[in-house]
Amino acid sequence: MRVAVAGAGNVGTFIATALVQNGHEVLLIEQSPAVAARIEAIDGIELRVGDACEVSSLREAALESCDVVVAATGDDEDNLVVSLLAKQEFAVPRVIARVNHPKNQWMFNESWGVDVAVSTPHLITSLVDEAVSVGRLVRLFQLEGGKVGLVEVTLAPDADVVGKEIKDIAIPRNATFVAIVRRDSVVMPRGDTALQAGDEVLAIVTPESEDDVRNVLTRT
Repeated sequence: MRVAVAGAGNVGTFIATALVQNGHEVLLIEQSPAVAARIEAIDGIELRVGDACEVSSLREAALESCDVVVAATGDDEDNLVVSLLAKQEFAVPRVIARVNHPKNQWMFNESWGVDVAVSTPHLITSLVDEAVSVGRLVRLFQLEGGKVGLVEVTLAPDADVVGKEIKDIAIPRNATFVAIVRRDSVVMPRGDTALQAGDEVLAIVTPESEDDVRNVLTRT
């Protein structure tokens, strides 16, 4: 898979290196010649000096040949512009954008061409909540510009669903259980899987189904 990474700072360079190690072909775009000059040559990474916010630079880099674009600069405005151009001008199938300032996350949606927005502060907060919360729904991740989310509920001992098989639980139409973390193992949910107290239930939900999933899994 060919992936373009905009921004060759510490974050962008790490992402590019990790992707190459995973077998992907990477195009790394950096506006500053001085920053680009400090990057060591790595097989599998094509480094181009150019402004990823300019259509002409992206056209020269053949951005339309990429399967994924990662907007990883340290500037939210630049990341939004890169995302919008990648999606609208070059029809890149998947656009992932870094959110530097949490207050800006509301803008990182499909209107700006963003399929997945990654905000480190929000992600850390969610992981802390996930580790210590029992009996309440925690949002872990948003996909498709907020149209779909990954949520988690650790089942309380007195939750109504404890002891029930999944086929007997009224799961909303626009939601699905994707995994159950039980002690140190992962259980793939099936119709005859019975939920247990302490299970960490991971579900894919839409904004419309999130409240219903919360009610199903946290009701006592």
